[in-house]
Amino acid sequence: MKYQIPTGLFDILPKDPKEEWRCSPIWTYVESQIREIAQDFGYLELRTPIFEKADLFLRSVGETSDIVSKELYLFQDKGERLLALRPEGTAPVMRAIIEHGLLNQGRNQKYFYIGPMFRYDRPQAGRYRQHHQFGIEAIGNRSPEQDVEVITLLYTLLKRLGLNNLEIHINCIGDRSVRDAFKHALKDFLQPHLAELSKESQARFETNPLRILDSKNENDQKLVKGAPSILDFINDENRLHFEKVKELLDDIGIEYIVNPQLVRGLDYYNEMVFEVVSSDLGAQSSLGGGGRYDGLLKMMGGPDVPASGFGSGIERIIQAVIAQNCPLPVEPRPTLFLIPLGETASKYAFKLLQELRQQNISAQMDFTGRKVGKAMQMANQVRAQNVLVIGDKEIETGFAELKEMDSGTNQRIPLDSVVRILRILETSGPYLAYLEEMEKPFESKDDAQFFMQKVHRTLEQTKMMTEKFHQQIAELKGLIEESEE
Repeated sequence: MKYQIPTGLFDILPKDPKEEWRCSPIWTYVESQIREIAQDFGYLELRTPIFEKADLFLRSVGETSDIVSKELYLFQDKGERLLALRPEGTAPVMRAIIEHGLLNQGRNQKYFYIGPMFRYDRPQAGRYRQHHQFGIEAIGNRSPEQDVEVITLLYTLLKRLGLNNLEIHINCIGDRSVRDAFKHALKDFLQPHLAELSKESQARFETNPLRILDSKNENDQKLVKGAPSILDFINDENRLHFEKVKELLDDIGIEYIVNPQLVRGLDYYNEMVFEVVSSDLGAQSSLGGGGRYDGLLKMMGGPDVPASGFGSGIERIIQAVIAQNCPLPVEPRPTLFLIPLGETASKYAFKLLQELRQQNISAQMDFTGRKVGKAMQMANQVRAQNVLVIGDKEIETGFAELKEMDSGTNQRIPLDSVVRILRILETSGPYLAYLEEMEKPFESKDDAQFFMQKVHRTLEQTKMMTEKFHQQIAELKGLIEESEE
């Protein structure tokens, strides 16, 4: 029997010739950027299980939301407990905050999460039954500055990844009384057009009419163009907060669009909501969104403290990075690939391999005992920077040829100095590291000679760069003198 992955799921592979966005090095890079930026903003990682008691999502997300009514993965365990795979990250984080008394450590808490979410949805580009989210939760602060920090964290991440053509949409949806009044006005407006709405929007008319505003159906979008604006229903407190958010965004030079039709798909949102979209993703243009949900912790049995945050789809972010040809880091290359010839050489090389790795030097070895030509093909395949062939002769003489793969040059080096020589090759920020190496005594003439060659080469490169800098500085001085005349 041939097994295949279930519909709506995907594997993340080291290399995927069909879909570049499913390659694990890109995921590793994006996730590292996420963690770095979240920590720069003062957010700590919080991890929760992938399934929870179903009631957690039924209460927090809302029974009329699409997630609960159509997309939730529900199952009973052997103890007949009703459980659900998590469809979103906020409710589990809030549950963890309450359960572990994290607010006892201080009223203001900031967390981020990365992990898989599950929704039974019709598979399409950018939407999968298992998808991965990055999200943040800022607890205990109701200030407009906190809302703007939430927006700017997501925006900063996307810009740092090299993305352009981004739009930030913001809206204020008020408190529950505001939304209730607006729902009545919206239903009155849509009632004469009910039969013209899509089937999905007709179903939402009674259960969740706000979601009709962000329908992706073209005819629905035309019908709601003349609909009332929720911004005409918000109270003075809501309006003052929203105006301050806009003012802060203006002050830091971040452009935005006030979109009165922007609502969020989860029932716990109130007041400020936002979304970041990209024109390079077609219909599924959202890269992430969120807002404020001040009553959520209290509704879940916790203290009455404010909260805000966002969730973003990592799949869509990666797809946008690829669509815009954003620069990606070069895949890491092993510093050395060892090719042993014979059993004695294999034992020697394997011991050397372990020693290199203990010194944090990236190294690989051919374990198959194949001929040199085939082993060299493998070295090329893993993109090794250097190759060292070791046979009985090399062990006997104590010397071997180190082949630099990019240039094709060979250099005869003592086997006893392989670790030190490769540590020199891996040196980054050369001068400080070179000084550290020079403080250690050289026991071999070959060792010292290799080091000197490396230093001289670096000095020559630095000299050329310095000359270029002098030329550029001279040009800048000329421009300044011209402007002063």
